[in-house]
Amino acid sequence: MYFCTVEKKLIEHIQHPKDLRNLDAESLKSVAQELREMIIKIVASKEGHLGASLGVVELTIALHYVFNTPNDLLIWDVGHQAYGHKILTGRKEKFETNRQLGGLSGFPKRSESTFDAFGTGHASTSISAALGMAIASQLKGLEKHHIAVIGDASIASGMAFEGLNHAGVTNANLLVILNDNAIGIDPSVGALKQYLTNVKKGKQKEDNIFEALNFEYSGPIDGHNLDALVSELERLKTIEGPKFLHVITTKGKGLKQAEENQVTYHAPGKFNAETGDLLPSKNTKEPDKFQDVFGKTLVALAKKNENIIGITPAMPTGSSLKFLMETFPNRAFDVGIAEQHAVTLAAGMATQGLIPFCAIYSTFLQRAYDQVIHDVALQNLPVIFCLDRAGLVGQDGATHHGVFDIAYLRCVPNLIVAAPRNEIELRNIMYTAQMGLENPIAIRYPRGRGTLLDWKKDFESIPIGKGVQLKKGKNTAVLSIGAMANNVHEAIKGLPFAHYDMRFVKPLDDALLNQIFEAYTTIITVENGTTVGGFGSAILEFAAANGYTNKIKIKGVPDAFIEHGTTKELEQQIGLDVNVLREFFVKF
Repeated sequence: MYFCTVEKKLIEHIQHPKDLRNLDAESLKSVAQELREMIIKIVASKEGHLGASLGVVELTIALHYVFNTPNDLLIWDVGHQAYGHKILTGRKEKFETNRQLGGLSGFPKRSESTFDAFGTGHASTSISAALGMAIASQLKGLEKHHIAVIGDASIASGMAFEGLNHAGVTNANLLVILNDNAIGIDPSVGALKQYLTNVKKGKQKEDNIFEALNFEYSGPIDGHNLDALVSELERLKTIEGPKFLHVITTKGKGLKQAEENQVTYHAPGKFNAETGDLLPSKNTKEPDKFQDVFGKTLVALAKKNENIIGITPAMPTGSSLKFLMETFPNRAFDVGIAEQHAVTLAAGMATQGLIPFCAIYSTFLQRAYDQVIHDVALQNLPVIFCLDRAGLVGQDGATHHGVFDIAYLRCVPNLIVAAPRNEIELRNIMYTAQMGLENPIAIRYPRGRGTLLDWKKDFESIPIGKGVQLKKGKNTAVLSIGAMANNVHEAIKGLPFAHYDMRFVKPLDDALLNQIFEAYTTIITVENGTTVGGFGSAILEFAAANGYTNKIKIKGVPDAFIEHGTTKELEQQIGLDVNVLREFFVKF
């Protein structure tokens, strides 16, 4: 065991931060120990984001001890680190439900607690939000403190600097706390990381960048020293205007493996709470994850095509671009939490004849929508977007589901939108894309494992905009896009339904659709994306434009934000899992 076991006396009596404030400073250290143990125990069995929350235990306690939350407003950037915050703010008894269907969200959520001042999940929003709150308090004549806790990876984002830039010309009562542990999900990158490293080592000779932005700078201080944290936060409470506290922490603090393997233990899955060891996989012959199919295929293609480049915004492990980084380090770029930059960087490379594969989670490409339109599609540059985590992603919930990409991309001129149904199709559309497309393309694929053990087949090109028939039938045809083909395949077994994998949302296979509409009276579309403006909408538009009056039914993600739960639970909830789909199909 890598933490000391103590009798749980203090934390059992803390239901609210006011209970914390009744303790003496020495007792806070025992609370920190107990809080760490509780987080480790529950995340070990329920899964979740471990390392970030362990790293800010002392900071979390100090903030609620010094400030009068929830009157004073506290915002956790991204929210990976908010587990201790949730436990101390009235959700201790419910914490076992964290990220479970119907349970607590894995991220701060305004509808869940008054202590969650702002909903988070995407990076670099905290400073802007806290500044907005601080200005609102000024306008209303309210005396409140406004605190944004942001990591060294998130603060390198352009949006964070926009917030700092604005805050520096105000006299808002804003405290920005930099939680500097040199890692986000993967190690932090870029010139700002080196600047912060020099500051920590006392080697920085230039003007302090945060003082140059008109912040009262303090630090760096040890983020695991409760006495120092409480003392400095008390001092900063008395200073007017924007303030900046630089705190040094260790991600995974208190669990040896989490400290030594910070990438793995960011969200380690289930592990042994006593030893810290990861639990072994039950199945050694599982199919690869889609992200690994992408990463390994990209390496294979790059070995034959020296113009291929890989780009990702802070997700080399999550997207599996790490494989290209290991093989061709000069041809793979982690640009940090900077999706806008990633897209336009790719566009710039494409103008010079390079073939950029830009790997971004679907939900995060939303942050670079203008760049997709203006810098890529408008100029018709052949950037290859590989959209990982498309569709429902499971327990990360509403902030991370990639369900809007079909709708927000298919309206963009010049842009091809493809959705491979399995690993071989993903491999082949990547191969096709690097052969010399005249247009940009977005390739969307889901989170998790595929269905094929043997997917490393010889490459074959896929004709752009062409679908395929997977099953013949009578009267009713089901049109699916992407990996939803697997659910449809199982759901229509024994039913006289035809099944088509359309492969492309844009361009649609008009010739095939004309055949389908002439042969079947009823058309059902199935997609792992929003029904509003999505694949089904495209089919409706086709029918209207061509004068077809066939009965059309759309199945997909409803017009609502879907909460957290396992992917299977969520598919069942919204009618996309095999059993619910079959019940729906037999009605026809």
